[in-house]
Amino acid sequence: MKAAVVTKFGGAEVIEVRNWPEPVAGPGEVLVDVELTDLIFVETAIRKGDHGGFFDVTPPYVPGNSFGGVVRSVGPEVDDKWIGRTVLGRTAAFGAHAELTAAAVDQVVEVPDGLDLQTAVAVFGDGFTAVLLEQLAPSLQGKEVLITAAAGGLGVLLVQLAHRAGAHVVAAARGQAKLDLVEAQGADVVIDYSVAGWEKQVLEATNGNGIDLAFEGAGGELGGVAFGTVKDGGWFSAHGAPSGGFAAYDPAEAERRGITVKGIMELRVDSSAVSVTGEDVLRRALRGDLMPVIDRTFALEQLGEAHTAVEDRSLLGKALIRIR
Repeated sequence: MKAAVVTKFGGAEVIEVRNWPEPVAGPGEVLVDVELTDLIFVETAIRKGDHGGFFDVTPPYVPGNSFGGVVRSVGPEVDDKWIGRTVLGRTAAFGAHAELTAAAVDQVVEVPDGLDLQTAVAVFGDGFTAVLLEQLAPSLQGKEVLITAAAGGLGVLLVQLAHRAGAHVVAAARGQAKLDLVEAQGADVVIDYSVAGWEKQVLEATNGNGIDLAFEGAGGELGGVAFGTVKDGGWFSAHGAPSGGFAAYDPAEAERRGITVKGIMELRVDSSAVSVTGEDVLRRALRGDLMPVIDRTFALEQLGEAHTAVEDRSLLGKALIRIR
């Protein structure tokens, strides 16, 4: 089969399309003819060899996690009623950027009537994270909510959810086009965080009171600045690291000021105690609560180009990869 392969850790040029052994559906698995796949920022960091403490992978490997396609066959202990169904799913590790991929049957969900595959794939991964964060956070109604990296795939959905929950949404992104995008998604105030002193605009937007809750997707120094806008007793999710690391904040300060911080490890632990399913995400999409913005759909042979676009932050919303 044809697959994109990360041949070694490095820049986007290390990705090559090659012939690759076809997977086989094992016990409890389905084998899927992949049509579309998702692409998120963390995959570009993994390709470079970053985040080794979180992801166990060694080149050469086929990247990609979330996918949509049609079930070709099933493994032992799986009902053959799945064959021929159009599904969304996640692989156990990687392997989605290929013509075929295997996944555990409990990690796939049928695409419901009324939702096209492109929208379904675009909302599936980011939508799961957005709904998880929504459930873990305190009530958003009437609160001052800051969302950074607001024009990315996840950020757009968080803006939508916070707006619908009745929050006063302060969205931070880079450049006028991205600000226009997040304003159209329901942000009450939009701020360009490439401008020095942007945190002062955040405080002005809250009448000097500060932020109640922050969904921080930028990481690094930007994330640290965002942390500084949160009021005492507030809540802060440090879930993004496109700046090269997660938000740079002082844990001692967070404790002193009574700020609840949810880093990536805490979110992983908390996710086991919160019930969010793929069906939940798709129901929210069908209701219009989650409406992904798709900027570009790349061919499999353009996966390196897609990685570069994600790393350059040149996309408005999502990038998808079309396999067939």
